[in-house]
Amino acid sequence: MKRLVLATAMLIVLGLISLLIGVGDVSLSALFSPQEGQQAAQILLISRIPRTLALILAGTAMAVAGTIMQMLTRNRFVEPSTAGTVESASLGLLVVTLFAPEAPVLVKMLVASGFALAGTALFLRILKRVPLRSVMTVPLVGIMLGGIVGAITTFFAYRFDLLQSVNAWTTGDFSGVLRGRYELLWVASALTIFAYLAADRLTLAGMGRDFATNLGLRYRSIVSLGLVIVAMVTATIVVTVGMLPFLGLIVPNIVSLVIGDNMRRSLPWVALLGAGLVLICDIVGRLAYYPYEIPIGTVMGIVGSGLFLFLLLRGRERLA
Repeated sequence: MKRLVLATAMLIVLGLISLLIGVGDVSLSALFSPQEGQQAAQILLISRIPRTLALILAGTAMAVAGTIMQMLTRNRFVEPSTAGTVESASLGLLVVTLFAPEAPVLVKMLVASGFALAGTALFLRILKRVPLRSVMTVPLVGIMLGGIVGAITTFFAYRFDLLQSVNAWTTGDFSGVLRGRYELLWVASALTIFAYLAADRLTLAGMGRDFATNLGLRYRSIVSLGLVIVAMVTATIVVTVGMLPFLGLIVPNIVSLVIGDNMRRSLPWVALLGAGLVLICDIVGRLAYYPYEIPIGTVMGIVGSGLFLFLLLRGRERLA
C-alpha cells in the first residue's frame, strides 16, 4: 500500500511538471502577477490542465486495455496495435468521415468502436483457425491483419484526399488538446473503472474456456465484455488524440514481472505506470526541441520499442 501511495505521489509530481512546461509562462509568480496573471490563468485553464488530464486518462485507459487483451488472448505480445484493433478503428473513422462528415464526435467514436470490435473479433476468429506453434505467431497474425486493414484505409483516404486525417488518427499528439476537445476521454476512464470491477471474471476467463466454464462463468459473455471495453477505449483514444504505440504492450509486461497476473492486484499499478509513462514521454517531447514539440507518438515509439526489446531479451522465458 505504501508503494502504491508513493507511485501516486510521483504521478502527481509529473502532472505538476506537465502543467508548468510550455511556451507560455504559468509559474506561481506569473499567476499572481498583476500584469500577467489573467493570461497565465487562461493558459492554465484552457490548455495545460486539459492536456495533463488527457495524458493521464489516455495513458491509464490504453494500458488497461492492453492488459485485458493479453489476458483474453493469453499472449503477452498482444495489444490493440498488434491485433488490428487500431487500424479497424481508423477505418471506421474514415467511413464516418466520408459518409457523415458533420456527425458529432460521439457518433464518430461509436462507429469507430463498432469497426474496432469487428476487427478484434475477426482477429480472434483467425487465431482459432491458425495452428499456434509459437507465441510470436499471435502478434504476427494481428500485425498482418492490421496491415491489410491499414492498406484499405490508406487507399480510400488517398482517393478522397484524407491522408492527413488518417495520419493524425494513427500518430498520438496532445498538442491540440484544449478545454472542450478532450472530454470524450472520460468515457475511456469510466470503462477503465468498469474493467477493474470485472477484474476477477476477466482473470478467470484468461485461464481458458474450460476452467472458466467449470467455475460457472459465462465464458463468451466475459470475453465479449472485455472486447467491448478494448474496442471502445481504443476508438475513444484514436478519435481524441491518436494512437499511443506500445503502451498497452510494455506496461502490462512490466507490472506482471513485479506484481503477477492477478488483474485485481495489477490493474492499479498498470493504470499508474501507464499514466506516468505517457506523462514522461510527453514532457520529453516538449523539451527535446523546445519551443517546438515532438509528437508523443514518435517519442512513445522510440521509448516503447526500446523497453520492449529489453523485456524480450531479459525476460523472454517469463514472457513466453
